[in-house]
Amino acid sequence: MSLQGENLVRILLTNDDGIRAPGIAAMHAALDGLGEVFTVAPKTVQSATGHGITFTEPLMVETVEFRPGVSGIAVDGRPADCMKLAIQSLWPEAFGEGTKPDLTISGINSGANVGINILYSGTVAAAVESAFLGVPSIATSLHMDFSSGGKNCMGRAAEIARVVIDRMLASRTLDRHEVVNINVPRTPDESTPMPPVRVVEMDGAPLEESFEKRVSPSGQMYYWIDGDGLPFRTARDEGDIGALRDRCITVTPLSYLMTDMARLQPWREAMETPT
Repeated sequence: MSLQGENLVRILLTNDDGIRAPGIAAMHAALDGLGEVFTVAPKTVQSATGHGITFTEPLMVETVEFRPGVSGIAVDGRPADCMKLAIQSLWPEAFGEGTKPDLTISGINSGANVGINILYSGTVAAAVESAFLGVPSIATSLHMDFSSGGKNCMGRAAEIARVVIDRMLASRTLDRHEVVNINVPRTPDESTPMPPVRVVEMDGAPLEESFEKRVSPSGQMYYWIDGDGLPFRTARDEGDIGALRDRCITVTPLSYLMTDMARLQPWREAMETPT
């Protein structure tokens, strides 16, 4: 199924911060007027759970009010679980056998998902799972200011993301297996102006991270990861990390097909040629 931006759409909304997180409520409000929104999200915080899914436990579900007067379905699982269950069971039960959403939106996440963090992100994993199942998707994240006294206006960030989403849907057709990753730069208050948009590639710079060694009251040694997940080494100006640091909105098309095509033929020659 393809999607044209001039029509009202049926939207599946999800996240990885949990259904009661302020970001998903802000995004739901920002999507007003775009189409019908059906919300399915994790019951609890699932940040940085990546693309994990649940095999050994049941997926318990319940209907919860996540913003005044608005309810969604909370799934006691991970973001990818939510998409599998929503697209293959919950959506057809609500809208009819054989139906699917026109579009999935994941977020808006509390924290940027750029560079290698894309691989860890539950927000992006939900979007990727949706695209894999044939529903085009957009992951949205906010670069949070975690410094002392830092302010983050989630509502304004969601409004900015909506402007970008509208521009996407109006400018071209989304393929049913397409996934796009959006990051909004720091948005301290409601008066934050609309930042410029840059379409950039995912930067492969490694994280600058360390583990603090501690001892528990019982004497057991443990480690606590240090940092907020955004210090990167050797980030390039033209990638998503550099663009976000320049206070630009980043737009990055992603693919879930991980074959390294440039190395495929050299490996064939090395491994398939008789010795």
